[in-house]
Amino acid sequence: MKKILFVMHSLGFGGAERSLVNLLNELPSDQYQVDVLLFQQKGGFLGQLPGWVNVLETPKALRCLYGPVAKAGKYIPCKVLGTVWARLWRRRKKEQSAFRWRSFYRRRIETLPGHYDVAVAYTGSEILYFVADRVSANRKAVFIHNDYRTAGYSADDDESYLGRMDAIVSISRQCVEVLREEFPQYAGRMHYLENITSSSLVRARAEEYVPEEYQPGVCNILSVGRLWPQKGFDMAIDAAALLKKEGVDFRWHVVGEGSLREELQRQITDRSLEDRFFLLGSRSNPYPYMKGCTLLVQSSRYEGKSVVLDEAKMLCTPIVATDYPTVGDQVSDGREGIITEMSPEGIARGVMRMLREEALRKNVIDYLWAHEYGNQAEVEKYRKLLDEL
Repeated sequence: MKKILFVMHSLGFGGAERSLVNLLNELPSDQYQVDVLLFQQKGGFLGQLPGWVNVLETPKALRCLYGPVAKAGKYIPCKVLGTVWARLWRRRKKEQSAFRWRSFYRRRIETLPGHYDVAVAYTGSEILYFVADRVSANRKAVFIHNDYRTAGYSADDDESYLGRMDAIVSISRQCVEVLREEFPQYAGRMHYLENITSSSLVRARAEEYVPEEYQPGVCNILSVGRLWPQKGFDMAIDAAALLKKEGVDFRWHVVGEGSLREELQRQITDRSLEDRFFLLGSRSNPYPYMKGCTLLVQSSRYEGKSVVLDEAKMLCTPIVATDYPTVGDQVSDGREGIITEMSPEGIARGVMRMLREEALRKNVIDYLWAHEYGNQAEVEKYRKLLDEL
């Protein structure tokens, strides 16, 4: 039985986290012994892990260095100095993470006890660095869940770490192509594996309740994602202000939590949208919101391959998505939804078009009904890769 370790920061409501939980629920428990290590043991998906998967106790150094400053204990000097120096010496956030790891955190974090056949960093950056430097395994792999270039990763910092991986995996053909362009020397180790999504599970969970926030007879717009810059909710709020100015009757709901909540809430207040734009927070089951909304808006600045879009298609929900670099891998413009300019004006135009052109909206729904978007069969490709490593 192969012993495998998966490492993540936490199991909050994100696409990569959902993908990992879906994968582990599809793997056969009699063929793999799986441990999961989380830098922070928190997140709504924790309760959805299958019972046979073992969640390791997080080592104290990891828990303190990647948790709140108030709980860092004896690691406070390392945490504070590492963050301050990283910001002084490096401009971009991913570069800061690499500097902080190499110059401060690595020396305070011990090697994880035990040995594995395969260790998987299920995201990049410091998860990758930890697996490379502090995990003992015969073979190692990393998953990159975003467009590497657009997401602002640091190729100079990552090159040596990626060179220590036996497999480099990404979730769309476009994302793999970007990685090949950035690291041609590792092209032979790169793999394309889609995020695992189960249409039967999504549809079943979508029937569990009716969102109390939705009002009948009103256009209920939905967005789903973490409240951070990548998701473009600042543009969505400005788009909502334009829709209100145009006299559109709507309620825009956002399911997700994150560090920008206070900033986004101030923006909502500044635009006088308290009665139109609502930050609902996280939901352990967002699918009833996706099924019941009039349309789903993806206002992202970049994505790898969005789990939310796949799930919306499974529920036959019309989509308005910004034209980030990889969106064409998931949305057929005019068939599965609308791809619109990445700006508040573009988003507002896309929403108004989808709402006002009834024939377009009906054609999109009919097209989605006629196609199957679940990919449980993709699990076999994951198993093949794990077995070959």
